[in-house]
Amino acid sequence: MAVPFLVATLARRGLLRPGPPADVIRQFAALHRWGFGLAGELRQAAARDPGRVAVIDEQRALTYRELLDRAERLARALRADLGVEPGDRVGLLCRNSAGMIETLVAVTSLGADAVLVNTGLSGHQLAAVAREQRLRTVIHDDEFELPEGLEGIGEARREELIGAAPPGELTPPGRAGRTIVLTSGTTGVPKGAMRRTPGGFGPLCSMIDRIPLRAGERVLIAAPLFHTWGYAGLQIALALRATIVLRRRFEPATALAALVDEKCTAMVAVPVMLQQLMELAPDGPRPPLRVVAVSGSALPGGLATRFMDRYGDVLYNVYGSTEVSWASIATPADLRAAPNTAGRPPHGTRAEVLDEAGRPLPAGAVGRLFVGNEMLFEGYTNGASRERRDGLLATGDLGHVDAAGRVFVDGREDDMIVSGGENVFPAEVENLLADLPQVREVAVVGVPDTEYGQRLAAYLVLHPGEILGLEAVRDHVRGHLARFCVPRDVMFLPSLPRNATGKVLTRDLPR
Repeated sequence: MAVPFLVATLARRGLLRPGPPADVIRQFAALHRWGFGLAGELRQAAARDPGRVAVIDEQRALTYRELLDRAERLARALRADLGVEPGDRVGLLCRNSAGMIETLVAVTSLGADAVLVNTGLSGHQLAAVAREQRLRTVIHDDEFELPEGLEGIGEARREELIGAAPPGELTPPGRAGRTIVLTSGTTGVPKGAMRRTPGGFGPLCSMIDRIPLRAGERVLIAAPLFHTWGYAGLQIALALRATIVLRRRFEPATALAALVDEKCTAMVAVPVMLQQLMELAPDGPRPPLRVVAVSGSALPGGLATRFMDRYGDVLYNVYGSTEVSWASIATPADLRAAPNTAGRPPHGTRAEVLDEAGRPLPAGAVGRLFVGNEMLFEGYTNGASRERRDGLLATGDLGHVDAAGRVFVDGREDDMIVSGGENVFPAEVENLLADLPQVREVAVVGVPDTEYGQRLAAYLVLHPGEILGLEAVRDHVRGHLARFCVPRDVMFLPSLPRNATGKVLTRDLPR
């Protein structure tokens, strides 16, 4: 990546401001020794701003000096007491907290791989993950009960290890510790995707060039840290020497209070969280938000506009995945012009729409989305990977690019519904139904049909006190889309089944 771009971006975001020479030297020395992973980013932040508050959760506030000290103590104890060494894999089953950050940094500082475990996994899935990922141990919050036979370290034991850690100095391991993120499988066993460690300032600058986060932000990371987007938010926050605000669970009223009380200027979230914030009464104190960055799933129809009408033009929508990291970023201007867009590829990223033969398609044509950047994942832990073409990785999504260069995601390749020979993208129907004022949530899926192969089924959750008839739903679709897009099945539910990151579990919808 071009040096002038890097320097200009770092300067624009306040990362090159003058500081005490000794601190600046220690900062860059930490990055040189430890690299640009979490272990290096925490150390550079502690070297430059040791007294700055690094993290605030429900239990405590820690400065960067204190956070690094606890992480290093835990690392020394894991090495001495459990024999954790480079190449081992350690599971983390934790909610958002300072303890999870300490553990992440401790594990990777030893050259071991941190496996981020979804807190919504069943006991059977957790046991299968432990076997397939060959976990040395699982460091977990006390609320989670581990399956029989799986060794774990709870919160009390973790505090004991930190308190009784042997003295000594950690040195960078010969093998850098990696982070393994589990794919968001809703049945079966999730695959482990190996995240690439940044090799320099390029990935950070790609993001903050488009999303105007600055050094020293106060940021609420509401997205789960075990999720790709929550983890990415943590990486960015540490690089910016930000003050990170965490809550173990997302509750809209509690999150809004945290934004106000902690004077947060930024929030990292998933779209369903914005939807829930919008259901709160619009009166009351407003947080000083400059940036709300969301990712993880599509923005429901109209949500972007409604959110910005209330909170200002502060919304940034990041389209990406565990495998490709990021593909495109929609700015507030993009979302005002086209509320359903995924935006444009940031600096250093290519996003192309290809046909089945791998040929580029013109603007407006729907095809397979491929992405290239320097943070493409290294592969799955089982040895599998994704299709690659000319340095680009398949996202598994279908989409198109408009004449202005904006990316639109039309749906997953395996979610497209073929009804009577016609192709239907569920997202198009979902966005249309989400615009109905009575509708709080909606999901559209294909179900087997003996005559047409598949038919559309719509599942709707209404706002409290609202009434909507079956024919009114069908008439609304009929008036805007082709007849084959009209759902034959319409069901009203009290809520949609979702996983811990807000994705709808379509397999759990009644049929």
